[in-house]
Amino acid sequence: MPQAKKTVLVIFFAFQIMGVFLPHTGNAAPYKVLVIMSYNETQPWESGIREGIESVLKGKTEIKYVYLNTKYDLPHGGENARKAYVLYQEFRPDGVIAADDDAQSLFVVPYLRDKVKTPVMFCGVNAEVGQYGYPAGNVSGIFERAHVSESIALLQQLVPSVKKIAYVATDDPVGRIYKKQIDGESKSYSAKSLPVKLVKNLEEAVSATKELKKRSDALVLLAMASLRGSKDTQPTDREIFRTLSDHFGKPVIGVNDFEIRHGLLCSVAKSGREQGATASKMLLRAMTGTPVPRIPIFTDNEGKRMINVTAMKTLGIRPRPIVLRGVELVNTIE
Repeated sequence: MPQAKKTVLVIFFAFQIMGVFLPHTGNAAPYKVLVIMSYNETQPWESGIREGIESVLKGKTEIKYVYLNTKYDLPHGGENARKAYVLYQEFRPDGVIAADDDAQSLFVVPYLRDKVKTPVMFCGVNAEVGQYGYPAGNVSGIFERAHVSESIALLQQLVPSVKKIAYVATDDPVGRIYKKQIDGESKSYSAKSLPVKLVKNLEEAVSATKELKKRSDALVLLAMASLRGSKDTQPTDREIFRTLSDHFGKPVIGVNDFEIRHGLLCSVAKSGREQGATASKMLLRAMTGTPVPRIPIFTDNEGKRMINVTAMKTLGIRPRPIVLRGVELVNTIE
């Protein structure tokens, strides 16, 4: 047999042998990522985070999602987190993304923080991250900041007569975090702030709104997603915003992009999509070899100026053209 032919055969059989021992990747994603969401799959904030995650990781990773459903069923959040840890052990991900505060306290802190080598990136965290012992040896992420002061300033550009601001927040962990933020910084706001009203259900929110209408020029709604309606029903965000806006009859603003799309007037909004995308980019760095302690915690200091044209027309607001420069204009999603 000619020497050249022997060489070809040797190479062919060598690759055949290697094929037995090397894993066949084909089109398989090189990394596995487990995403722990605090809330429910239908929540707009969680949907935005998921969009951001997939904009970065889709095609590069195999992703599994777990929803702890703490907005609607907080008492079972711990049990859902325990099941998520069982899945973590079975799935053996290369990285974890944990969204919002409940995913930290119920899942990352008891099961993963400094207990495993798997890199973990958080997003959507409102509380001071030191509360969770972050940064940790295997944990970093992006801190979520509500741009309350900036949103009030944008509102005053639309409606210069606004001098006094009221706040209604849900009496849950996130609502209380917002209250703490406002209590700590409201003296620096460009309008006088009334004390934050915490409410447990939509009926209480309506009552508070009617009372605050007499004492304020505008209303900020915070963490409304977990509000229950009559007979323990779960109204949609749009229903909550429409009900409270109708009763208040003056400008009502929020802090999230989806809140403006669902009917509130304006915001310098934080974005779930941005939170998810940033955490994903940070996780990719960790999975490709950057030690987590070298990936610093990031704070979202940039907001998106948004105005709902539908709400603006309903209130009869006619802003100066310069106010609309650089603003994303949206109509209410029905």
